[in-house]
Amino acid sequence: MQMIRKIFKNKKGATAIEYGLIAALIAVAAIAAMQGLGGQLKKTFENVSSNMKAG
Repeated sequence: MQMIRKIFKNKKGATAIEYGLIAALIAVAAIAAMQGLGGQLKKTFENVSSNMKAG
């Protein structure tokens, strides 16, 4: 418990934790966006592939 208090008392430790939380939030947002775009991209490539086979 004292170690946690020291980390929050130390401004550099608190800043590092804040940057870590921001990086985690950005990573979660990026994963969510890529999953949404992944489905659309798959449909587009399937459409292109089927049209190339037909032509």
